[in-house]
Amino acid sequence: MRKLLRVRLDASPEQVTRLLDLQLAFARLCNALAPVVRDTRCWNRVALHHMTYKGLREQFPEIGSQMVCNAIYSVCRASRLVFQHPKSPFSHARLGDRPLPLLRFADNCPVYFDRHTLSLKAGQVSMYTLDGRMRFQLALRPEDEAAFHEQKLREIVLSQQAGGSFELAFSFAETDTDAVDATAADEIPQYLMVEEAA
Repeated sequence: MRKLLRVRLDASPEQVTRLLDLQLAFARLCNALAPVVRDTRCWNRVALHHMTYKGLREQFPEIGSQMVCNAIYSVCRASRLVFQHPKSPFSHARLGDRPLPLLRFADNCPVYFDRHTLSLKAGQVSMYTLDGRMRFQLALRPEDEAAFHEQKLREIVLSQQAGGSFELAFSFAETDTDAVDATAADEIPQYLMVEEAA
């Protein structure tokens, strides 16, 4: 059984600016990775990490090392959806030997976090930004707070909502075998554009 907890962030205008800057930098990272996926047909997280991590750290020195890892995760996750899902028109099984399309991440793409870049203690979240940690108090119900102690946290995603506000989505799984399947969705998300080869 999976559980998804969404929490709106009560952000000041200055905090919103910092989150937008982070989101834009994350999109730039993802877009730097996308041509490698297209050209190598590799979206295995470990293999892509070995191929790209050092170069990305050199290309984007302002972005923390763990956020580079999170961008690699994001690109691999999106690539599985686009290139592996049986209902995707861009599935590598359908394309055969034809070139893969290029994935383009919009400036408002979600930002993935992990335990190194986001922590939660006593209802307060501390999250990585380009210019230091930022903290928010979260309004959590007791059962939501309990999920952080009783279930395995699978994903943490920051996304911008209509109207410009931000929210964090925490995806839990009750057991280790209850993994989030990134290929379960039937639709390509709006933030992800697929540019077919000419």
